[in-house]
Amino acid sequence: MISTNVRKRVTEVNYLNTDNTWRYRNIIRIAYINYEKMKYWLYAEEIYDEIINVQGFNSYTLDNLKGDLEALKSWGNFAAIQDTKRTTTIEEFKNRKFRYQISYATIELERTLIKIEAASDGMRGSLEISLIERFRDTLKKLEKIEINNNGKDLFSLWEMLNRDFKHLNENYQDYISKFFNPKTEELLKTTEFLIYKESFIKYLREFIKGIQINVPQIQKSIEILEEDTERLDLCIKKIVKYEKNTIALNADYNENARYEINAGRYMSMKEWFVAIKGRTPMGEQILESTNGIIRKITRYALQITEINYGGGNRLVDYRKLAQIFNNTKNIEEAHKLSSLVFGVFNTRHIVCNTERETESINSSIFEENPTVVTITPSRRDYGRKTASTAIVKNKSEEKNKKGIEVLEKRKKEEELIESYIKDNKLIFRNLAGISKEERIIFLTWLSKSINDKSNSWIRNEYGKSYKIVNLKPKDNIKINCEDGDFTMPDYEIVFK
Repeated sequence: MISTNVRKRVTEVNYLNTDNTWRYRNIIRIAYINYEKMKYWLYAEEIYDEIINVQGFNSYTLDNLKGDLEALKSWGNFAAIQDTKRTTTIEEFKNRKFRYQISYATIELERTLIKIEAASDGMRGSLEISLIERFRDTLKKLEKIEINNNGKDLFSLWEMLNRDFKHLNENYQDYISKFFNPKTEELLKTTEFLIYKESFIKYLREFIKGIQINVPQIQKSIEILEEDTERLDLCIKKIVKYEKNTIALNADYNENARYEINAGRYMSMKEWFVAIKGRTPMGEQILESTNGIIRKITRYALQITEINYGGGNRLVDYRKLAQIFNNTKNIEEAHKLSSLVFGVFNTRHIVCNTERETESINSSIFEENPTVVTITPSRRDYGRKTASTAIVKNKSEEKNKKGIEVLEKRKKEEELIESYIKDNKLIFRNLAGISKEERIIFLTWLSKSINDKSNSWIRNEYGKSYKIVNLKPKDNIKINCEDGDFTMPDYEIVFK
């Protein structure tokens, strides 16, 4: 029998037949290739870094990409979530980056298209704590395995590791998507869900516990593997060679491509458990998301309970209280009852900042000596006539000395910054070995000029006027800094 689902429109195929299909297909293919490397969530910047290397995308901008991603998201080709890291300001909250995940329907579409292009792959998945435990045990075996044998055991171990990691990621996809859609939100708010609340929260907490126990051990195993990078590289090459000679049986087998895929899979495993470039690993994000879901379930359950039972219980309490007040003999007795029920209406807390005579927690304030506080009139013209005996220290010399030091430091800083400006130009590609502070100063200048839509001259903190020569550079450059390499567009700044 044919399902009624066949009557529905499949919006996920819209990207295959539009004026911008050539752009959409490249974006989705990049996401699919990363999916095959088990890198399921991508920042827009990561997609952009790859797509600008594709022929025909020379003038393609990051804003163009974000617009295309929004279109693909509206058709159901991508799911998007914002960073879960903590923010301390409203600006940071607004600027939280989105991560994009290719949807299941789009994956199947891409697989069909790739089969037409003579390639294929498959996917399965399940949810259980034993997956992460099995992944941990397999990774420990990989630490100790002898790689100079025929490669059979190594390949088998690698396939097992990939399979367990793939299932673990698929579990995370199902898990995260299930609780961040409107239908689930509505389900959590229903009275029927209260029946399953406790068992479900217990299930989630067991999942969290399994991750908390096993992730540190996996991180330790990855550290051991990273200590000998040559062995790790040889290990991947041995796997590819065994696959080529024994399993592939294909004259068109691309050894370099398979090496890149396997190396990419290892990097995805590493990123899942270890923070790289300051980014929160997926394991920690799972904990944050799961704890957030538990809090959400608890909050909804409390709201449902209050709506269904709280109002009725309070109504009975209020009626009983009104009867007690009505039965009081006089206003004096009503006042006493009010003090017990509602407390004192206008209270003042008087606190004295004095040292206690004893540190005993059992000591009452009535057992200690009272603190004497002298109350002075609140009149404006009141003032104590007391002779000042304090000696005021003259700090003018110290202030002058500190001021001179600040000026000298600022002058040296200005001279150092100006040493990078050659022929009234600051060319970022020529910078090398700059410090973190210098990089921040240059990027601040750059940011102010980029945000100035009129591209007029801007004055920096040293009184020099400047502007950007090339607002839309085609190429990216890599600057060697003291704290690492920094990739950015090839900008140039010119000074008056």
